[in-house]
Amino acid sequence: MSWPLADRLAQERGRWLVTGAAGFIGSHLVQALLEAEQDVVGLDNFATGFRSNLEAAVGLARGRGRFTFIEGDVAELASCEKACAGVAYVLHQAALGSVPRSLKDPIASHRANVDGFLHMLAAARDAKVARFVYASSSSVYGDDPVLPKVEARTGRVLSPYAATKHVNEIYAGVFQRCYGLQTVGLRYFNVFGPRQDPNGAYAAVIPRWYAALARGEACEIYGDGLTSRDFCFVANAVQANLRAALAEGSAVTDTVYNVSVGGKTSLNELYALIRAQVAAQKPEVARLEPVYRPARPGDIRDSQADISKIVGALGYAPTHDVAQGIAQTTPAYVG
Repeated sequence: MSWPLADRLAQERGRWLVTGAAGFIGSHLVQALLEAEQDVVGLDNFATGFRSNLEAAVGLARGRGRFTFIEGDVAELASCEKACAGVAYVLHQAALGSVPRSLKDPIASHRANVDGFLHMLAAARDAKVARFVYASSSSVYGDDPVLPKVEARTGRVLSPYAATKHVNEIYAGVFQRCYGLQTVGLRYFNVFGPRQDPNGAYAAVIPRWYAALARGEACEIYGDGLTSRDFCFVANAVQANLRAALAEGSAVTDTVYNVSVGGKTSLNELYALIRAQVAAQKPEVARLEPVYRPARPGDIRDSQADISKIVGALGYAPTHDVAQGIAQTTPAYVG
């Protein structure tokens, strides 16, 4: 099944809620919906998001659509209820990410990712939202060694963060079966792109490396560099969210889908890609070699998505592979 998203959005103009709207993925969703002339509500408490992300998203949409922002916390039910009022579709991105962060403070991760998720489900149910699409994570595959990862097979989760996402999937299924709220989970595989925060102890690897190389500093690789991931450019994640919300029929709901490109890139290969991009503008960077550190607890060795389920059910078709995504991302970090 395949259908043009632009045509479908033109037919389905309505009111959307994006939680975590000031975050990396959330702000790209806001931008895409506004560009499609949708009515968009954004909810964020700025725990990890930035006002500059919202300003960029709204500015690039150039006055199309209508945007309303609510500053609030998903861990507070009243904020969720206010945000869901009159909404047809919820794209729930709000969460405290990062495996290391969850290992340091599992209670904070639970509050944002489980309590906040349950509040959003209840608010969406009571508001009679048509469909609830939420961000899950490839971390739910845990210690299962089989590649590529297929939705029906998972192992033991290896971190509090992964546990919260596993619980999200359970609750989403329960709310569809008990209350009729249509839910779709998207298991993201290492999404990257512009607006991803390069700073702080829990910054993702790609923006962190860009920032270091732009300063002329060596990058750190945890482990031997052979750890691999299925890196996914943010435009692919945006497409998956919109298709999950708009696909017709309840048969595509009450389930989860992998979201990535189905590839496998080692950290050493990723470093070479990013260094080459930065070196095109800063030639001295070409000489910088990474510094290897001990592997971090809770990290899985390899990850690769089988995307046949989302392709078949939703017509998903990745528009960017890793190299294309890196090329699109570079200007955001290297001036």
